[in-house]
Amino acid sequence: MHKIIILMLVTTALLAPLACFGAEGVRFLQAQTVYADDQGGSLKNPEGVACRDNVIVVADTDNGRLVRYTLDNGQFAGGHAIKVPQIGFPIRLQLNSQGEIFVLDGKTRKVFKLDPKGAYVGTVEASGLPNGSTPILRSFALDRQDNIYLLDVFGARVIVLDPAGKFQRQIPFPADIGFISDLCVGPTGTIYILDSVKSRLYSVAAGGEELTLLGDDLKEYLTFATAIYSAKDGTLLLVDHNGSGIVMLGSDGSYRGRQLTMGWKPGLLYYPTQICLTGDDQAVVADKGNSRVQIFKLER
Repeated sequence: MHKIIILMLVTTALLAPLACFGAEGVRFLQAQTVYADDQGGSLKNPEGVACRDNVIVVADTDNGRLVRYTLDNGQFAGGHAIKVPQIGFPIRLQLNSQGEIFVLDGKTRKVFKLDPKGAYVGTVEASGLPNGSTPILRSFALDRQDNIYLLDVFGARVIVLDPAGKFQRQIPFPADIGFISDLCVGPTGTIYILDSVKSRLYSVAAGGEELTLLGDDLKEYLTFATAIYSAKDGTLLLVDHNGSGIVMLGSDGSYRGRQLTMGWKPGLLYYPTQICLTGDDQAVVADKGNSRVQIFKLER
C-alpha cells in the first residue's frame, strides 16, 4: 500500500466567522486537515499536539500511540507512528529545546521521555520532593530552559523541576478554585494555570511564590476551556473544549477575541483538546471529536 496522509485543503469559504486579536489583527485561516499516519492508519480521538520548529507530534490517544509529522514548505509530511509499550493512553505532549518528546499518560499519570525520533528514554522522576509526596498529574509544561512544571491536582500545587528532574520549588493553588486543568509558561517565565470550572486564569511571575487571579473571570467568552498555550509574543491561546473554539487573551488576561466554532467540516472543531504553534506560526489543533488534526495559518 502506498504511503498516504489524508490531507484536505479547503478555501476560506468554508471558514466560520473569524475574530481578531492584538493590534496586528491576526486571523486563523484553515490550511490542512490530517486524518491519518503515513500508512493510512486513521487517527482516533487525538488529545495532544506538540510543535517545535518544523516537527509536529500528535498524541493519537485512543490508538495508544504517537504520530510524528514534519512541515515541508508549510505542508504536513511524514506521519511516522511511534508505539511505546509504557505509554498506553497519551493525553498531553511537549517538545523540549533538543526536540525530545515528553508525554503524559492519562492512565498512569506519569510523564515519559522519548528521544527526538521516538525511542523510549525513561520516566520523569521528580527527585527531592518535600515529605516524599507523590504527585497525581493532570498536565505539565516546559519552559525555554527545559525546566519541567508539573500540575499536581492531588497535591493542589505546581511543582517546578530542573531539566534533570530535581525539585526546585512548589507553588500552591489559590483558594476558592473549581478545577485546575492545565498550565503553561510564558516567554518571560510567567506561569499560568487554567481553572476550567470557574473560567479563570491565575498567574505568577518567574521566581514568584503565589498564584493570583489574572484579570476577570472569562465566563462570558468560554464554555469549558481545558488547555492553555503561550505564544512567543505572550499571547495566550485557550482551547474551549465544550465550546469548540479558541479564545485569545493578552498576557495580562485581557480578552482579544475568539476564533472558530463547532462543526465537522474542515475549518471547524468538535471538542478540541490541545494547541501549539509551529516555527512559522501555524496553529496546530488536536480536533479530538473529529478524530483529526487541524492546521491553521495565522494571517496578519
